[in-house]
Amino acid sequence: MTQIRLDQYSQAEYSRGKPGWYCLIWWFVQGTLFRFSLHNMYGWRRFLLNLFGAKLAPGVRVRASAKFTYPWKVTIGEHSWIGDDVEFYSLDEIMIGSQCVISQNTYLCTGSHQLSDPTFGLITKPIVIKDGAWVASDVFVYPGITIHELGVAGARSTVVKDIPRNEVHIGFPAAFFKYRFPEEEPKPAVHIVK
Repeated sequence: MTQIRLDQYSQAEYSRGKPGWYCLIWWFVQGTLFRFSLHNMYGWRRFLLNLFGAKLAPGVRVRASAKFTYPWKVTIGEHSWIGDDVEFYSLDEIMIGSQCVISQNTYLCTGSHQLSDPTFGLITKPIVIKDGAWVASDVFVYPGITIHELGVAGARSTVVKDIPRNEVHIGFPAAFFKYRFPEEEPKPAVHIVK
């Protein structure tokens, strides 16, 4: 006999932030006006996302195949790029800084389930990607992760812990590989001779 009881699953305590009919309208707009817009219509897609509550700064470039579950839970800073087929599974907040690149096929996942809960209870945690960071192609970012300034998640990595400032992490799970930009060398101690 299984210990899992999906028949008792409930989202009663979770809030999408908008009523169901509003979500349906967004999903329709995303599947039509957004999805079939021409390649260089970045302003149009920014307009649609902001119309539905996203906070996209000037210069943000979002490709037409990117998907946003709930755009009103997404903030993107100036001149950041969102590639083809990037998935914003925005059950919780996703905050992306300025001058960031989120490359194609990346999955930003803010929701999961309680592993040992027989009713498979929902867990949500925000994702924060700070200024100048790069999430390369086909990366999976777990709920609750912060990628700090200038941090890089290498292609096809699975990010299960925070990436510190200016560090490149790669692999499954992603681990430190190198610094993105040369770190300043510590200056030698000066000894004063009396």
